[in-house]
Amino acid sequence: MNGILIINKLKGYTSHDIVAKAKKITGEKVGHTGTLDPLATGVLPLLIGKGTLCSKYLMDHDKTYKVILKLGIKKNTGDGEGEILQEENVNENLLEEQKVKNVLNNFLGEQEQIPPIYSAIKVNGKKLYEYARKGQEVEIKPRKITIYYIQLLKIDKENKEIEFEVSCSKGTYIRSLCEDIAKKLGTVGYMKELQRIRVGIFKIDQAISVEELDENTIQENIITIEELFKDLENIELNERKLQMFLNGVKLSFKIKDGIYKIYNNQKFIGIGVVKDNLLKRDIILE
Repeated sequence: MNGILIINKLKGYTSHDIVAKAKKITGEKVGHTGTLDPLATGVLPLLIGKGTLCSKYLMDHDKTYKVILKLGIKKNTGDGEGEILQEENVNENLLEEQKVKNVLNNFLGEQEQIPPIYSAIKVNGKKLYEYARKGQEVEIKPRKITIYYIQLLKIDKENKEIEFEVSCSKGTYIRSLCEDIAKKLGTVGYMKELQRIRVGIFKIDQAISVEELDENTIQENIITIEELFKDLENIELNERKLQMFLNGVKLSFKIKDGIYKIYNNQKFIGIGVVKDNLLKRDIILE
């Protein structure tokens, strides 16, 4: 069983929990393309069997989230799990629709973002959350991110909450974005809810829930490696060239550099890479 399975992660599950369950069912090596916090929900692509070899092609994808930002409360973790550090009254005029839209639009484009202290980024060999738990101060350098679009979905004036959708580059921390939006509005806030609805080409409507995971649902919903790379061009190899290819011999092909689907007698063999007119094996199913 080789390919990609899209899971709709529910609250309370860790990404590790889901990987372990899929591994137990399939008996295959299983990985994922990017962890989701236990409180977060949504799209978690699982890589199964030879699908794990596709990770290098899937790790840098942009992502889309639905977010609920709670205003008036600042937490040490930036999300619902943390301890309250600060509370403020939120004036209703901060929640006027046009004002909120204007503030959100300020975050469009490339920018620098300071990651949250409660994150797994390493500084001097230690993860930031290790410093945070010990109450140690550490310099956190800003990182370049890109917000491709950000759209207001709903304003809940009674509960002082803003719901929005955002599409962003890899490495964007939505907890930091929520705090920055709150600051721009003139108050404090934290990320109350987070749902990832898209990772690259993988969307929430393709996903199955953790509770549905069994051998049948995996077989019915798995995206094969051939399907994953369906938009690539094909290379057909005869028997002699196929054996050379499988043995790691680079084959001469005067075509443009790139990734190609490899076939023999119309049977999908795997993925090859052409560079400087030489084709070499990359992901082989056999």
